[in-house]
Amino acid sequence: MANMTLVKTPMPEQDPKVRARNFQEVAIGYTAEMAIEEANRCLGCKNPKCVEGCPVNVRIPEFIKKIQEGDFKAAYEIVTSTNALPALSGRVCPQESQCECRCVRGVKGEPVAIGRLERFVADWYRENVNAMPEKVESNGIKVAVVGSGPAGLTCASDLAKRGYQVTVFEALHTAGGVLVYGIPEFRLPKAIVANEVAKLVSQGVEVMTNMVIGRVLTIDELFEMGYKAVFVGSGAGLPMFMNIPGESLVGVMSANEYLTRTNLMKAYDDSYDTPIIKSKAVAVVGGGNVAMDAARCAMRLGADNVYVVYRRGEAEMPARAEEKHHAKEEGIEFKTLCNPVEIIGDENGRVCGMKCIRMELGEPDASGRRRPIEVPDSEFILDVDTVIMSLGTNPNPLIRSTTPGLETNRKGGLIVNEKEMTTRDGVFAGGDAVTGAATVILAMGAGKKGAAAIDEYLKNK
Repeated sequence: MANMTLVKTPMPEQDPKVRARNFQEVAIGYTAEMAIEEANRCLGCKNPKCVEGCPVNVRIPEFIKKIQEGDFKAAYEIVTSTNALPALSGRVCPQESQCECRCVRGVKGEPVAIGRLERFVADWYRENVNAMPEKVESNGIKVAVVGSGPAGLTCASDLAKRGYQVTVFEALHTAGGVLVYGIPEFRLPKAIVANEVAKLVSQGVEVMTNMVIGRVLTIDELFEMGYKAVFVGSGAGLPMFMNIPGESLVGVMSANEYLTRTNLMKAYDDSYDTPIIKSKAVAVVGGGNVAMDAARCAMRLGADNVYVVYRRGEAEMPARAEEKHHAKEEGIEFKTLCNPVEIIGDENGRVCGMKCIRMELGEPDASGRRRPIEVPDSEFILDVDTVIMSLGTNPNPLIRSTTPGLETNRKGGLIVNEKEMTTRDGVFAGGDAVTGAATVILAMGAGKKGAAAIDEYLKNK
């Protein structure tokens, strides 16, 4: 029976005051009853616009129909026919600006909670079935995948399903890329990422860690070892800074470093001897999802005051509405229309404050957003002992600089054609290594497209 309620079935969550001091997952997830209730809000459109909004083209009405029927296993199988990582995308994908914004139920109310339902079926399958996929018969053709983030994992999975002999080369000691070093445990438990990597291995994919391509091996050496194609999904791990006075002080770091120490190196766990500054007052400069992650981690690591400093207004922040809402609930203060001009140090060279200036929004710039303009004589001091810069990241130049024939754009992203091939024959790329920092689901879409392009290339060759 159709559920014509105008609002989504609420997602159970930890109490904000409790979760602000722990790293357990914030959203607890739907029960089976909640999932069926929400699934019944779907009208099963004959021309589903929601599918068009999904970068990996999940067959949304079909899997939701199976939830309505209580056949969660079938729902999972439908999702994974196009999406290799539903437990991940169901948690961190910005559905509100993709599939859900196309949902007709959103015209007169809230759209169907597609992301929550995708997460539900993935979690249900892991907890009740968790069958590892079988390895298909190998065609004997070797393909290398550089990077084990969402683009690399998706590309490797799709290639393995086609029979290719795939090796994933990961620079860090744990597979998962940004999924393990960048996204906090309270948003994406690392056990879930490990389970997805285990499924990849069961498909016959070899995962090699501590392999920095460009140092341990070059792209040319991979070809010499018998790999017939290479997919570069190495992400964008090179942080950006403001180049203002005081950025070299002790207590200033990139969000990339801060999150890596917190997540991958488990600074939140006292059984790990991970060096990290335990701050009392933290300023996070930036307004994206990474800024929200860094701010919320700082609160959980014991800070009394955490500020998000952003030069535009809250409406212009690129972070997901859900992430901003959770951050505010947890006591994080937003300092919008403010911009740092100097970081102040004490006699020991440590951060003791940050000088900011107030901003106002002028006419739109080239990006279409209103340009922030300084307000004269509006400077003030923010009392902080740590400053985390979350201004975006660019691709690391290591692979480009060690691979003749690879061309990049002005921000260091690899240039690819419509088939995801770079300017070097046989070398494909996708995800943040091409676009710069973007979303997990867009990287997955690029990995999927890259696998199909490699398959076509090798068959033609």
